[in-house]
Amino acid sequence: MLSGDPPELLVHDELMPCPYVLGRDARLPLRLPLVRLSRAQLDQRLRQGERRQGRLLYRTQCPNCTACEAIRIPVRDYRPSKTERRVERRGQRIIETKLGVVAADEQRATLYNLHKLGRGLGNDGDPLTQSGYAAVLADTSCESFELRYYVQDTLIGVAIVDRAENALSAVYCYYDPAYGYLSPGVYSILYQLELCRRWGLDYLYLGLTIDACKAMAYKRRYVPHERLVDGQWSRVER
Repeated sequence: MLSGDPPELLVHDELMPCPYVLGRDARLPLRLPLVRLSRAQLDQRLRQGERRQGRLLYRTQCPNCTACEAIRIPVRDYRPSKTERRVERRGQRIIETKLGVVAADEQRATLYNLHKLGRGLGNDGDPLTQSGYAAVLADTSCESFELRYYVQDTLIGVAIVDRAENALSAVYCYYDPAYGYLSPGVYSILYQLELCRRWGLDYLYLGLTIDACKAMAYKRRYVPHERLVDGQWSRVER
């Protein structure tokens, strides 16, 4: 049992091969809150650089490595680039976005696996089943919702988002690679930024950024942003 607000159970803590940087060891202690987190409690954990997977929380504590940095966008200061504005305008014309509760079904699991394969990540384990999707992506320990992206009534992508007191946290976004020309990942971040503005929130958390991992380093393109370095949030300008 770990003390805290709320108390948590430590369910896993051992070294493993780093999933992001080849040849390094990773340590990501997984903790289970005993009750659902309030918006304020989630805010506190996001400020500390914590992330969520399913009902579990974690913060990297890797030996001899600090490559992972939590990253967030200050909503009021962010101005989209010309390219991002084009993506946003095109998405507004073509993509219909719906907000709803996080769901788990065969359609979503299939779309998730299609996205994973399309990004060249299909060799790091078996495809996710519907039950696996429910445990890893649909289950949650806080207030969460999903953004559903449609093109002509076809579900092409889903973004799972957590709601905190003062921020949104982009947990995961996946989409059909056949619609990659619409840049759904970029559009999703821009849409979440707009939700933050609409709801009066200060930050959009993007998770972790890692210089040595292309699949994670793209987040640094969104500037200005802030990164958690040595326990302090440091601002990076355009």
